[in-house]
Amino acid sequence: MTTQTGANRLKTDPSILNSEAEPERPPLSTRVLARRVDEVPRSGIRRFFDIMATMTDVISLGVGEPDFDTPEQVIEAGRHSLAARRTHYASNYGTIELRRALAHHLERLYDVRYDPTEEILITIGASEALDVACRATLDPGDEVILHEPSYVSYRPCVIFAGGVPVGVNTSIDDDFALDPAKLEAAITPRTKALLLNYPCNPTGAVLPHDVQDEIARIAVRHDLLVYSDEIYDRLVYGGYEMRSMAALPGMRRRTVLMGGFSKAYAMTGWRIGYICAPSEILEGILKIHQYVIMSAPTVAQDAALEALKSSESDVRWMLSHYDRRRQLLVEGFNRIGLRTSEPKGAFYVFPEITSTGLTSDEFAEQLLRQESVAVVPGSAFGQAGEGHVRCCYATSEAELREALVRIERFVKRRGGDV
Repeated sequence: MTTQTGANRLKTDPSILNSEAEPERPPLSTRVLARRVDEVPRSGIRRFFDIMATMTDVISLGVGEPDFDTPEQVIEAGRHSLAARRTHYASNYGTIELRRALAHHLERLYDVRYDPTEEILITIGASEALDVACRATLDPGDEVILHEPSYVSYRPCVIFAGGVPVGVNTSIDDDFALDPAKLEAAITPRTKALLLNYPCNPTGAVLPHDVQDEIARIAVRHDLLVYSDEIYDRLVYGGYEMRSMAALPGMRRRTVLMGGFSKAYAMTGWRIGYICAPSEILEGILKIHQYVIMSAPTVAQDAALEALKSSESDVRWMLSHYDRRRQLLVEGFNRIGLRTSEPKGAFYVFPEITSTGLTSDEFAEQLLRQESVAVVPGSAFGQAGEGHVRCCYATSEAELREALVRIERFVKRRGGDV
């Protein structure tokens, strides 16, 4: 009589297999990922770029990036930095030369003064600036009020820092400017901060000066911290005068000013941004920056320094092209029957597409598949963006004109007004 070994019994006895099998477990992601990460959806923009990657002859009005190259003298400064072997760590704060130049730049433009030795931090773009600012200043449960539609990373940055984003809707009827009365109504005992982005991505909106003044008074009255993302500060049109929030009465001590070189100087790939704040706030922000980043790339900082020194004429040249394109799209969309307010900042228009009977997601996907024009659905920027699409005019006038032809053809097929 033969005796089965344990291994043979496993092969022949299903009951043993079942009894000794590992118990079923939830998917690995639900056991490993933090809940706050699970709360945040993937960017609503990326799906359309994935579709676009499989197509040809696409006109993209989707990517918020200058179509111009970095000015040649800035590129040359980067080359010179490499040739000089400036390939080592900089100070955690950033090179002192760049911080001094930036302090002078902000004082000249906005009459706001920062000490370059302890009130300016160079970051990996304005995106890192917002991330480390939120993480350094928010405790779990702190509420942050933000105007919506807003840039896709704002809510996630607040959530990742443990905060609670509280949206206040803006609308085309008010040119997407934040209503001070709605802002004040949203303040609770848990409100710690206000997140502003003017000029605004995705709407191109700016704050009228009287509105900006009232928002500043509300921030002072309720003792709010203000994160002011002013990455598009140099891209304003139609006689609008840009004012930094930090320059308004009572605001410097409570404002975390964020900006960068990506948009005005066509330096998106160089990844250089900055934070300006009172030293007692910046010292806390620096702690996170120095542990997770160390320092921004030295070569890119040298290039940014050259941009501040010699690229004013390049900024004005690019701005003049953006302005013509802005007017072209605003006139074109309104003629087609897609109501569009006049954006006075950044390089976006945000037309209303409700007349087509489509949601913003449906409009964007069908336009891409049927006419090979890529736009971003307004829903990617919060619920207040539904009924709109974002169109970036950082592309050639010829492509913008062709895009309008294709969009008009698409709208006509939908039976929209023309």
